[in-house]
Amino acid sequence: MTSSKVAVLIALTWLYPFIGVGVTISLSSPLQLCGNIIKTVYCDNYAIVKLACSDTRVNNIFGLSYTSLVVFVPLSLILYTYMRILKVCFSGSKQTRQKAVSTCTPHLASLINFSFGTLFQILHSRFDMSSVPIMLRNILSLYFLTCQPLFNPLMYGLQMTKIR
Repeated sequence: MTSSKVAVLIALTWLYPFIGVGVTISLSSPLQLCGNIIKTVYCDNYAIVKLACSDTRVNNIFGLSYTSLVVFVPLSLILYTYMRILKVCFSGSKQTRQKAVSTCTPHLASLINFSFGTLFQILHSRFDMSSVPIMLRNILSLYFLTCQPLFNPLMYGLQMTKIR
């Protein structure tokens, strides 16, 4: 891999979210708000969009398409990669299969943890969750912010014999 290829990949890695956040802010800032009570533990963009009196159709379309791109494209690539890795590993010896499973298990656990937190955040922001008890809503909304950063070092740390 050349230095220029690395520079392009780093630039794209930074440019994609920068443009996404810029468009989101430019769509949300001109909205007229009808209220000031946010019914979540913390403030996010869609909680502000829900307070708007004006038409938010463009915000909704952009938000759903951007969320789909940010969540489902990487998730599909990750799942495809795992299928390819496991296909090769399971065609080998028993030792190769055991090593593949022990290597991939923390990655898959982390992916499932992240996907669960992301899915709840999307459902919580887009749908009426008033039938869910408030304590459960608060715990699940904080799950995405707290459990993911705590879970990953624990999962990957247990793989290292010195930490275990």
